[in-house]
Amino acid sequence: MKNFFILIFCIIAFNVNALEKKTTFDKELFEKAQTDGKIVVVSSWIKYCTSCASQMKVLNKVKKDFDNVEYFTFEVTNEEISELLNVQYQTTLLIFKNNKEVYRSIGETSNEAIYKAIKSSI
Repeated sequence: MKNFFILIFCIIAFNVNALEKKTTFDKELFEKAQTDGKIVVVSSWIKYCTSCASQMKVLNKVKKDFDNVEYFTFEVTNEEISELLNVQYQTTLLIFKNNKEVYRSIGETSNEAIYKAIKSSI
């Protein structure tokens, strides 16, 4: 019985995190944000990745905390976007400034590291 409840909890947890994720990346908006001089943050995710969902929550807060930051997300299985940004792994975080990539991390990144990377890009 205990194993049954653990299984149900895991299924619910994965589904909740999956529902919070959606692709917001748009190539035109990405290019416009850079042309407008914004810092552009892009993160990749995959459907059942709980660390991706955790990182996305932090990045949504970052977007509210910094005026000149544009934030996009995409599912890493989207080959067109993955190839454009040279991303092969879930939970990849990219920061662009002046049309150049200035930061890249692969795997879950701490809140402090995310804020530090964005502050150093401003």
